[in-house]
Amino acid sequence: MSLTSPRRSALADQVIAELRRQITSGEWPVGFRIPTEPELVEQLGVARNTVREAIRALAHNGLLDIRQGSGTYVAATSELAGVMHRRFADADPQHVAELRSTLEAAAARLAAARRTERDLRLLDTLLERREAAWATGDVERFVEADASFHMAVVKASHNDVLAALYADLGTVLRAFLRHDVGDRLRDEEHLDHARLVRALHAADGDTAAREAGSYAMTCRGVPPLTG
Repeated sequence: MSLTSPRRSALADQVIAELRRQITSGEWPVGFRIPTEPELVEQLGVARNTVREAIRALAHNGLLDIRQGSGTYVAATSELAGVMHRRFADADPQHVAELRSTLEAAAARLAAARRTERDLRLLDTLLERREAAWATGDVERFVEADASFHMAVVKASHNDVLAALYADLGTVLRAFLRHDVGDRLRDEEHLDHARLVRALHAADGDTAAREAGSYAMTCRGVPPLTG
């Protein structure tokens, strides 16, 4: 692909739009190391300064993280996600857990009423993938599998606003889950999500909401809510 424009500012805007598309479409997921400046220059057919300007703009917006000596990595899936990541980086874990519990419980209740057969098949698959990731003992693999499962539950609510908000919080939630899990997976802390999936299959909103809401509140260091 080659981008052409008589004005450098307009050309930089085109490069920004193309890089943002790669990120928001999922082609470049969070944590992905994007191509180097020379590689992007060749791919886009623009000057190195234009690429550098675009990368700096996206880093300023929180989408990219420039790490000297390592490369540039995707930090968030949208500008709002980047803002949330910066805003809540030092938040109280209890408060993050309560927010996650509230959102996921509401989404699961809606999903029990609105899920499609396609949603259920996807959830079955992602649940198996989550269990397989846990069995490997690979923390990062499990975090991503767990996040994908919970995102699918929220999407099954078929509430686009709720799904978009949850997706924008994804970076924050992954960071706290990663911190909570620590450097290894512990058998005594494994949370079985099968009951949630069964409740969604049965269209049982009360059970689905209770199960989904309880997971975030049983993390290490976060006592479950009572009353």
